[in-house]
Amino acid sequence: MIAVLKPGASPERTQHLIHWLEEQNLGVHVSQGEYQTVLGLIGNTAKVDMEMIQSLDIVESVTRVSDPFKAVNRKFHPEDSVIQAGPAAIGGGHFALIAGPCSVETEEQITYVAQQVKKAGAAFLRGGAFKPRTSPYDFQGLGEEGIRLLLEAKKATGLPIVTELMDIRNLPLFEQVDVIQVGARNTQNFDMLKELGKTDKPILLKRGLAGTIKELLMSAEYIMASGNEKVILCERGIRTYESTYTRNTLDLSVVPVLKGLTHLPVVVDPSHATGHAHLVEPMAMAAAAAGADGIMIEVHNDPPHALCDGAQSLTPEQFAHTAGKIFRIREAMEG
Repeated sequence: MIAVLKPGASPERTQHLIHWLEEQNLGVHVSQGEYQTVLGLIGNTAKVDMEMIQSLDIVESVTRVSDPFKAVNRKFHPEDSVIQAGPAAIGGGHFALIAGPCSVETEEQITYVAQQVKKAGAAFLRGGAFKPRTSPYDFQGLGEEGIRLLLEAKKATGLPIVTELMDIRNLPLFEQVDVIQVGARNTQNFDMLKELGKTDKPILLKRGLAGTIKELLMSAEYIMASGNEKVILCERGIRTYESTYTRNTLDLSVVPVLKGLTHLPVVVDPSHATGHAHLVEPMAMAAAAAGADGIMIEVHNDPPHALCDGAQSLTPEQFAHTAGKIFRIREAMEG
């Protein structure tokens, strides 16, 4: 249920209404816009007297919401959310490139790549310390040492870091990580999502391997319902009939769909979606044109010898070229 307050509703009357609603065992999500305040009511609203609330002189309108996702719903929060991580922001008109290697390999590698992607305009450094791999014999990442190296690269460049959490037991190691990534395999690990909801860190939530839009939003709802509203959604391609020429199928239609359904920022990962370096640039450009709030691209200093996903990684030079095109598209759209 949503209650839209009239412009000019006093803070005292607003707080009194919120307190009364909370006494009805309802969660109240407050969205303070420039001209209106929206109260999103979460919980069993079936017994709430809509007509009584509507009759209050500070209430403009009351509407029931049938969608199962509440906190992530744009109806509850009409204005775009802006997620801040260190000096960088994403959402609400703030566009960000997130770039770096699939896996952290050495200090020299991650620091060099960080310096190069920052020079090309990246706002965040990504890098895998813990790696989920299909084969148990593939490189699994450096673990805690990988996080230490990411922090060294952050110290050298000032870029906030994004890295994936695979096991909630490792959460204490992520204390200095700026954005915690939840990978496609953990999108519906609800126990993990609830624990991340108790943190105050931005969470980059990737769409599941065959996840629907509703399932992605419900996963985000788990995080927000537990108290953490700093969620970034990421489209990284889904599994379809095609598996020969692309690694996954990049669903760019999800960008405008999500932008209509939710206030959360939407990021696109063309590297994991396509699986091939030569496809990353055109799909990154398409994602920018579709209205994505950010694009995440894998960048490696020596892709042929990368320990993980070299085939889909751009060189720093290729990334700079691609970033230039993306920024020009953004400028054209804003103009």
